[in-house]
Formats: sequence, C-alpha cells, structure tokens
Amino acid sequence: MVRGLYTAYTGMAEEQRRLDVLANDLANSDTTGFKKEGTVNRSFKNRLALRIKDSGTMYYPSAIGNVRLGDKIGETYTDWSQGSLKVTDVKSDLALTGKGFFAVSFRDKNGNQSIKYTRDGSFTVDKNGYLRTNDGDYVLNQYGAINSANNPGNYVRIDPLSDYQINQQGQIYQDNQLVGQIGIVDINNYNYLSKYGDNYYDLVNGGNVTASDSGIEQGALEMSNVNVVDEMVEMITIQRSYEAGQKMIQTEDSTLDHAVNQVGKV
Repeated sequence: MVRGLYTAYTGMAEEQRRLDVLANDLANSDTTGFKKEGTVNRSFKNRLALRIKDSGTMYYPSAIGNVRLGDKIGETYTDWSQGSLKVTDVKSDLALTGKGFFAVSFRDKNGNQSIKYTRDGSFTVDKNGYLRTNDGDYVLNQYGAINSANNPGNYVRIDPLSDYQINQQGQIYQDNQLVGQIGIVDINNYNYLSKYGDNYYDLVNGGNVTASDSGIEQGALEMSNVNVVDEMVEMITIQRSYEAGQKMIQTEDSTLDHAVNQVGKV
C-alpha cells in the first residue's frame, strides 16, 4: 500500500516538472528564435523484493515478487527544429534558415566579456555603424565567430549613412562593394549548449565551433517553434495525469485508514 503512495507521488512530481517546462514554452511562444523544450521520463527498473528475516528459509531470503517503484524523472531536451519566418522588411532584421547561430560579444554586469550564441536576429545599426542586438551586444563577423576572436576588430561594422544589402551567405554590400560578413557558426554537438538567458546559449567545455551552411534572409525574423495549440492540448493531458495521481493517493490513504483503524481493532 505504501508502495502505491510512492508510485503516485513520483508520477505527480514528473507531471509538475512537465507543466513547468510547458509553461516556459508558452511564455516564449512570441520570442524571436526561441526553441521549445520537452521532457523525457521512464519507469524505474524492477527491483526484486525479498522477505526480511523469514524464519522459514534460513540464510536464503525468499522472493515475494518484482516491485515497480514508480516514475523516474528524466532529462529536459531542446527541440531545434526550424521556426517559421516572419517578414518585417527591416534591413537589420536577419533570419537563419538552417542549422547555425549568430555569435555575439556579450558583456555581463561585472564587465566580463564572452561569446554567446543566438538565433535571434533582431539587430540594429547604431550611429557608429556597429551591428548590435536589442540589448546592445555586438555581433561578430565571420572571422571572429569561427575563431572565437572576441575583440572590437571583429565586430560587424558598416557605414551608417549608406544603404546596405546582405545576401544569403551573410555578406554585406554597400555601393556594390563587399564591406563585411555576418558571423554564422554551428556547434559540433548541441548537448554542449546550455541556455544562458536573454535568448542566448553558452558553449560549455567539450563543445566546438564549426562552420555552418545556414543561410540568411534579410528583412525577416525566425519565430519561436512553439505551437500554442499543441502545448495547450499537452497541458490538458498533464492535468488529467496529475489528477489521476491525486485519486490514487486518496484511494491508498483510504485503504490505510481501514487497515489501521478498523482491521487493527479486530
């Protein structure tokens, strides 16, 4: 009976975690370049339960059957599928079509610099001609991105007073002259990417930057790959599973109450 309480509890804990992840996905359904997360879970392995101190078989505990200990909380994974493109007709808005990331020179509150990676291409050109994110971080050019060279000489910079065009390879042209190239890179193994915040990803030890064959669409943004309808349906499923766990606990509690307060009096 107590085993049933444990099984119900682990199932409810997993549903709560699934709901937390789903709620975060829904909150970012309008975030540019956001990639949804999902959860995995599995049952615990069976454990052979043995009788303890069974005087009937000295030194040889007898088996009483297999025990399933409930639900095992697994990992959270990221769905890297392509999001839909939204046309904005803003020249500094860039959307990636394929696997890859923009490389950004990031400075934290303590003044420490590092390179972050993002799919969010909602950039602006400042008065000095630097291509920057909405948070003011500088976008790296191809050399800086592929070589992880984070210095001002590798920031994307153009003439702010002149018109510009960006082709699918990320090459920037002004007055029919090549003046720079947007840095686009890929990661050899996405398991080495961790979410940092502000729609950025951090490359942890073990991951390597590689060349990307992703293209760029100027005047467009990649939207979140979260499907709101699917997420709402999944939320209903989670709610029903959680309620089933509650009913199981209520049933086990009622059974224990009868065993202790009624059968125990006999």
